[in-house]
Amino acid sequence: MIPSGVEVFVGLSPIDLRWGFDRLAGLVQEQLGRLPRSGALFVFFGKRRSALKVLFYDGTGLCLLYKRLDRGTFRPPTPPHAEASSVSLSERELDELLDGVELEVKAKARARRRPRLH
Repeated sequence: MIPSGVEVFVGLSPIDLRWGFDRLAGLVQEQLGRLPRSGALFVFFGKRRSALKVLFYDGTGLCLLYKRLDRGTFRPPTPPHAEASSVSLSERELDELLDGVELEVKAKARARRRPRLH
């Protein structure tokens, strides 16, 4: 469904993941300065970074992909400068992000130690 050779942009500000097509398309225009129907993919993270949404136009309409992790969090890419509102990714980097290569796994809780018996 996602064509090869497509541009990928990651929004760096967390969003409310309840937002749908129209709100995300408006965000693409206002904050990223891009056209939502340009054929590019636009990736947005939720506040907790355990889920993301990808908005893209496939030639017939807007599509929305939603992915939530069972464990861990997504690690958004590092911006090139502090004022950046988005980061461009290659297709390979997007695949790695969606496949979990850049996941930040939360540390496991330490096992409880038994009290010493005297």
